[in-house]
Amino acid sequence: MGARYDPLGLVVTVRLIVAFVMTVLLTVAAAAERRVALVMGADDYRTIRPLANAVNDAQAIGDALKKLGFEVFPEINRDLRRMRRALDDFREDAKGADVALVFFAGHGVEISGENRLMPVDADTSSLAALKNSTLPLEEIREAVAAVTKVGLIMLDACRNDPFAGRAGGGRSAVPLKPDVAAAAKPGLGRMGRAENILFAFSAAPGETVADGAGGHSPFTTAPAKYVGTDGLEIRSVLTLVQQEVYDLSRGKQLPYVESGLPALFFASTAGDLLPEREKLLLAMADITPDMRAEVEQVAATRDMPLAPLYGALISSDLARLTAEERARRLGEAADAFVKVRGDMRALASGDPAVTRLRQDAEEQLSLGAFEAARAKLTEAAQIDSASRERLKANYVERTLSEAATHYLSGGMARAELRYELAIIDFERAAQLYRDIEGEDVPADDRFQQILVLASIGDIYVTVGNLDAASRAFEERHKIAVDRANGDPDNMNWQRQVAVSHSEIGDVQVAQGNLAGALSSYESALSIATRLVIAETGNVELHNDLAVIYTSIGYVLRSQGDLEGALPSYEMALFISEMIAGMDPNDLERQRHLGVAHDSIGDVLPMLGKIPDALDAFNAGHAIWQVLAKARPDNAEWQRDLSISYAKIGDGQKATGDLKGALLSYEAGLAISVRLAVADPGNSERQRDLAVNHDNIGDMYLALGDGTKALDAFTAGSIVWQRLAMADPTNTRWRRDLAVSHGKIGDGRRASGDFAGALSSYEAGLADAMELTKAHASNTLWQRDLSISHLNIGEVRAMQGDLAAALLSYDKSLAITEGLAASDPSNAQWQRDLLVAHFKIASLGDDPRGHLEKALEIAARMEASGMLMPADAFIPGLLRDELAKLQPQEK
Repeated sequence: MGARYDPLGLVVTVRLIVAFVMTVLLTVAAAAERRVALVMGADDYRTIRPLANAVNDAQAIGDALKKLGFEVFPEINRDLRRMRRALDDFREDAKGADVALVFFAGHGVEISGENRLMPVDADTSSLAALKNSTLPLEEIREAVAAVTKVGLIMLDACRNDPFAGRAGGGRSAVPLKPDVAAAAKPGLGRMGRAENILFAFSAAPGETVADGAGGHSPFTTAPAKYVGTDGLEIRSVLTLVQQEVYDLSRGKQLPYVESGLPALFFASTAGDLLPEREKLLLAMADITPDMRAEVEQVAATRDMPLAPLYGALISSDLARLTAEERARRLGEAADAFVKVRGDMRALASGDPAVTRLRQDAEEQLSLGAFEAARAKLTEAAQIDSASRERLKANYVERTLSEAATHYLSGGMARAELRYELAIIDFERAAQLYRDIEGEDVPADDRFQQILVLASIGDIYVTVGNLDAASRAFEERHKIAVDRANGDPDNMNWQRQVAVSHSEIGDVQVAQGNLAGALSSYESALSIATRLVIAETGNVELHNDLAVIYTSIGYVLRSQGDLEGALPSYEMALFISEMIAGMDPNDLERQRHLGVAHDSIGDVLPMLGKIPDALDAFNAGHAIWQVLAKARPDNAEWQRDLSISYAKIGDGQKATGDLKGALLSYEAGLAISVRLAVADPGNSERQRDLAVNHDNIGDMYLALGDGTKALDAFTAGSIVWQRLAMADPTNTRWRRDLAVSHGKIGDGRRASGDFAGALSSYEAGLADAMELTKAHASNTLWQRDLSISHLNIGEVRAMQGDLAAALLSYDKSLAITEGLAASDPSNAQWQRDLLVAHFKIASLGDDPRGHLEKALEIAARMEASGMLMPADAFIPGLLRDELAKLQPQEK
C-alpha cells in the first residue's frame, strides 16, 4: 500500500492523512483515552461504474488507525442493509468514546441537495429507487454526534461520475432515466450542519476527482512533513493539506473542510515558529477566488508552479493593486521565475556540494520558499568563497561560481518582487566579475557578466533609479564593445553592442535626453543593419532592427521632426511585413504587423496625409478582424479590434466623415461593453469602456448635438469615478477623472449650460491642482492644469466676466511658458503657448504685444517644420488680426 504518483503528479499515500490528523490528536490531546473508527470501502458496484481503489484505501486507513490506538471496525463492499447495520453497531460500540471517526471510500452523490453515500447495491432505475438504496450522510453525522463530542468524518466519495461508462473504467453504467439524471449530481455538496464534527471531503462541493490508476485514489494528502505538525489548531493543519494539494495539482484539486469543532480545539501559540512553506500555504487560503484565477492563468501561460506566484502576491501585497497592475506584476514575477529556473539548470559548478545546494534551492523555489532557496544559495556561495580564498589555483573558477550563485539568488528575489534583495545579489555578482577583470575568463562567463549587468540595469529602471540603470548599461556596453573588438567575427557580441546602445537610449528617453537617445539609437541601428545583412534569415535580428527604427521614430516625433519620424516608422512597418510574410500562420507576427500599421496611421494625420492615414488604419483593421475571428476567446485580441475601430473613427473624423466616425466609435464601444461585462474586475477593460464613451461624446460635439454629447460624457464619467474611488492612490485614474470633468464641461457648454460647464471645469481644475501639487515635475499634468485654466477663462468670457477670464488666461499662460521654455522642440507646447497669447489678445489686453508673440512662435514653427498641416492657417490669421489693429493705432 505504498506511495505512487497520481495523474496530477501528487505523491499519494492515503494513510498519511489519517496519520497526520491523528498524530495531532495524540500530541496535543493526550487526555483522549478511547478512539473508535468505522472504516467503509466499496468497489464492487452492481449497476453503476465500479471502482478499483476504494477498498484498498479503506484497508490502508484502517491499518494506519490501528497503529494510532484506534479500535477499528472495517466494513467492505456492503449493501445498504449491511451499511445501516454497521452504523447501528457503531453507535453501540463507540458509545462514550473520546474521539469517533468514520471513513468512507466509494461513490457519493447529491440528490436534491442531500448528500448520500452509495452502497454496492445502489439502484438507479428511478429517482425513488436511488433515494431508497443510498445512505444519507446525515445518518452518519447523527451517529457520530450521538456517541462523542469530538467527531471526524472523512469522505473519499467525490470520485468521477458514477453514472458514466468510460473505456477502461470497468463495466458500463446503465442508461439513466430523465428524472434521475436531472436530480442526481456526482460529488457531494456542503453540509451546513456540523456541530462538534469536522468533515473532510476529497474535493470541493460538487466537484469530482479521479479514482486513480494505481493502488490508491488521489484522495487529498499532504507530504509526510505535515504529520504531527505542532503549534497549530487542527483546522489550520487541514488548511496546510488543502493548499498543498491545490498547489501541487496546479489548482486542479482543492479539498473541502467543514468544521463544527470548538473554536480553540487543539490550539496552541507556536504558529510563528512555522517554516516558510507552511506560512505560505496558510496565507494562500485567504486569497480570493478571483485572485486565484489570476494566478492560475499566469502560471498556466508560463508553465510554472503556483506557489512562487503566491509568494510574490503575498510578500509584495499585490492584492491592494488594480487588476491590470497586479497582472503586470505577476507576469513580471513569473518571467523572473522562469528565467532563474532556466539559469539554475544551465549554470554548472565543478563542486558537487555546490551543485547539490543549487538543486535544493531550485526545489525550494518551486515550492515558493524563497528564503529557504536563498539560504541554500548563500551556503553554496560561502563554499565557493572559502574555497577560492584557500586555493588560489582555483580562484577564477570559484569566483565565477560564486558570482553565478549570487546571480541566481538575485533572480529568485526578483521573482518574489523583492527588488532591494535582487539588487544586492546582482551587485555582488557584478563586483565578483570585476574582481577578476584582468584574469583569463572564458567567453561564456564574460557573456554571463553582461547578463548580470543587464539584470541590474533592468531592475534599476523598474524601481526608477535611472542614473544607476545608466551606469549598469554603460558598463555592460563597454564589456560588449571590448569583446566585440577582440572577436569581430562573433555575431553574438556584435548584437550585444547594438542591444546595449538601445538600452542606453531607452534610459536617456526616460531622462528627457532626446538628443542623446537619438545618438544611441543611431549607433544601435548601424550595427543592427550590418548584422541583418550578414544573416538575412535571422528573425531575431530583424526584430531588433524593427524595434530600433520604432524607437528612432518616437524620438524624432517627440522633437517635432515628423518628416524624419515617418521614414523610421515606415522601415519598422516594412520589416514587420517581411517577418510576418516568412510565416503567415504565425498570429503573433501578424499582430505585430497590425501595430506597425496603426503606428503609421497615428503619424500621417499630423502631416496632413489623412487619406493615407485612413488606409493605414484600414490595413491594421483587416488584421485585427482576422485575429479576433481566429481567437474569439482571446480578450486582448478582441480589445485590439475595439481599439482599431477607434483608429478608423479617428481617420474618418479627420476626413470630415463625422457620421462614419460615429458608427466606428459605436462599433468599438459594443466590443468594449462585452469585454467589460465579462471581466468587471479588470479596470483596463473598464477604462476602455469610458474612453469609447468619450470618443462618442466628442463626435456628437462635432455634429452639434450637445445633449447627446453630454449623455456620452456622463456615461464615461461614471466609469472614471468608479475607477478613481476603487483605487484613490492610482494617479492615472485620478488624472482620467480630472479630464472627464473637462469633457462634462464641454458637453454642458455646448448645451448652453454655462454655469454647469464652469462647475465641471472647476472640479477638473481642483483635481489637476492636487495632482500637480504632489508631482510638480509631471509635465502632462501641468498641461492639464493649463487647459483647465483656459477652459474656465473661455466660459468666464462667455458670461461677460472679462476680468476673471483674463486672470484664468494669465494663469494658463504662465504654466505654458514654463513648459515651452523647458523643451523648445515640443511642438504641442509651442502651439499651446501661441494659443494662450491669442486668447489674451482677444480680451483686449495688450493685443498687439500678444499677437506679435503668437506670430513669432507660429513663424518659428513654420520655418522649422513643427507646424502641423492642419494649423497652416494660423500665421495668416495672426497677420490679419495684427493688420486690423494698425488703422486704430495710427
